[in-house]
Amino acid sequence: MITIVKATSKGQITIPASWRKRFVTNRYLVEIKNSHLEIKPFDLDKLTEKQEYTVFDAIRDNDGKGIKASDLQKILKKTY
Repeated sequence: MITIVKATSKGQITIPASWRKRFVTNRYLVEIKNSHLEIKPFDLDKLTEKQEYTVFDAIRDNDGKGIKASDLQKILKKTY
């Protein structure tokens, strides 16, 4: 299924509710793939050391420094 979504003035888009209900998460990975964006459900429990991703905008969120997914995983587990 394809749908057209419009970004807000802050760059946010809304994933249709029918799509969100298909996944047991409210977190998603967004990746630039050549000329398009790829959005995938983010399952913290399935993340392995070999599959580390930067999951936030380092320039915006961390003074230009990246963070390993394993470090973020520890932080998120403390939050929940």
